[in-house]
Amino acid sequence: MAVDIVIEVENKPGELAKLAAAVSDAGVNLAAATFTGTGDSAQLHILVKHAEPVRHALAITHADIHPLEREVVVVDMGDNPALLGDLAREIADAGVNIDTVYVATNNRVVFHSTDMDGLRAALGAHATHLH
Repeated sequence: MAVDIVIEVENKPGELAKLAAAVSDAGVNLAAATFTGTGDSAQLHILVKHAEPVRHALAITHADIHPLEREVVVVDMGDNPALLGDLAREIADAGVNIDTVYVATNNRVVFHSTDMDGLRAALGAHATHLH
């Protein structure tokens, strides 16, 4: 199972560096990361195979942060520029709304929906596992 960990932080210089150091020091390999924010707050999304080491590291280094852990579906896109549009159409045709999508290492795309059963069904054989 792939896990998207969402961490809300103050949007100021150095926050990403502190979080990345904590995760790295825990020996966690990030399969993806995206950091976005406007105004006073920002969100870091990190893709990991197992959430426990990240949870533990953040409890030690950032006790005031309460990350959200969400199961996601990861799809290997290969070198196919049309695949994202095709998959988005399949998901839409299944009546599933996507609330998060981002690119991971090795040409993979990460999807999340509040309807994870519908998302998994829509993506079916396209889904892959983190290694």
